[in-house]
Amino acid sequence: MTSRARKAGLAVVAATMAFAGTFYGVMTSASADVTAQLSGPQLVADMGAGWNLGNQLEASNNGIPSETAWGNPVITQALIDRVRASGFKTIRIPVSYLGNIGAGPSYTVNTAWLNRIKEVVDYAYNRGLYVLINMHGDGYKTVTGSWLICDAADQTTIRDKYQKVWQQVATKFQGYNDHLIFESMNENFDGQYGNPTQPCYSNINAYNQIFVDTVRRTGGTNAARWLLVPGWNTNIDHTVGSGFVIPTDQYRSSTIPAAEQRLMISVHYYDPWDFAGQEDGTITQWGANATNPAKKSVWGQEDFMDGQMKKMRDTFVTRGYPFFVGEYGSIDKTTYDSASNRYRVDYARTLAATAKKYGGATAYWDNGWNGQHGFGLFNRSSNTVTQQGIIDAIMTGVGTSVPSSPPSSPSSSPSVSPSSSPSSGARPCRVTNAVNAWNTGLTNSVTITNTGTTAINGWSLVFTLAAGQTIVGGWSATYTPSSGTVTATNASYNGSLAPGGSATIGYQATHTGNSAAPTGFALNGTTCS
Repeated sequence: MTSRARKAGLAVVAATMAFAGTFYGVMTSASADVTAQLSGPQLVADMGAGWNLGNQLEASNNGIPSETAWGNPVITQALIDRVRASGFKTIRIPVSYLGNIGAGPSYTVNTAWLNRIKEVVDYAYNRGLYVLINMHGDGYKTVTGSWLICDAADQTTIRDKYQKVWQQVATKFQGYNDHLIFESMNENFDGQYGNPTQPCYSNINAYNQIFVDTVRRTGGTNAARWLLVPGWNTNIDHTVGSGFVIPTDQYRSSTIPAAEQRLMISVHYYDPWDFAGQEDGTITQWGANATNPAKKSVWGQEDFMDGQMKKMRDTFVTRGYPFFVGEYGSIDKTTYDSASNRYRVDYARTLAATAKKYGGATAYWDNGWNGQHGFGLFNRSSNTVTQQGIIDAIMTGVGTSVPSSPPSSPSSSPSVSPSSSPSSGARPCRVTNAVNAWNTGLTNSVTITNTGTTAINGWSLVFTLAAGQTIVGGWSATYTPSSGTVTATNASYNGSLAPGGSATIGYQATHTGNSAAPTGFALNGTTCS
């Protein structure tokens, strides 16, 4: 989103990698050579459903960032646990720096602010989630203290400041694995919604190039991590055309296969705006299920959405660059139309599924506001779900299974023996697979759901690989042996499964022609459905 007013008011592994002991979700050493790497298609599949922690670390008051400035409570581990338990695997954390940047020439970022950013990142990262952080409010003319302005006169100073800030941020997170992704900026443009102007667009391209070069040169894992870059105002039409230039990546790690990219393209999607964001009751319905033509926009329906996502595939994915719809969603208009949430559900499900079809990952925009004109999916004060229907739709769209009932917060779950199972005798677990195969390789994303009535504290999942398959790397669990009957053991952050809760793990394997999903799943010795 583009300003406080709008936002608050709308209130995996490389095949050449050694197998033993390698798994995602635990911080690796600072060496890029030991960082697990996913190709573009593998990354998109593994990121799953995404969610924005909006109107928090990018919020500000009189030019000073403050996570409570726009009415949301202090971010807690319990909130992130609730988001994760609801099925989300990726969290985008918008961040502003503004008055927390010191004077030049060093432009030192306030230490306490950097530490708070790290603390919030760790809430998600240490739970095995993908985390994206960006530079958000610094590029908006409407935000007090903004400075990353593409049509400002002194571009030399702006570029120097931008480079110095990203150098500090990248260094702070140098040792984090590829579950952390940096995004260069947010919706940067000159403030008018017509066609892109010059030299503004050239300056945006220059910012992206400075960002990529700066992050790569800090070394460590940053030399190989995925980086996210937007075009003009994250607008799809002005990114596939109108002057966007993909940065060169000359300083990237030599461990990245030559034929692969490590840059993603960032876009946002709020079309049609009269349905998605306009704060009135004129347009409250969307899609083929709409029942009142007068309440449905004359454009921006399923066919338009499909065409926009296809443009991203044809322009970028075919060249090895996945895309990320870093914001999408629609506001609550149930005060005008009691059935409006039905169409919000359709919109979210269709966008998530369509982006996935064309090679993109997604993150729903949640500004923390529930009720009229809000985007909220969760109550951040009570850490409860407020829009289960939209969450279920997102999970359906990306192909992620959802607990049949809202799971308990992991922090309040009772601890039981790993071998515990429901007294009813029903199978205490459900396992689903999502295999993505190519010539002689595959990835499999495995979701384990506790369908019992008591929590599981520590688990081992046993399964049998198809003949000819050998695991070459994995994430969110340890795997032994690499072929035949394999035991996957939980990582430090995902061993507790509340009733209805789930964990998603995965691996990359080679195969000799048989890419079938594994069979014979048993959790802690009990067969799973």
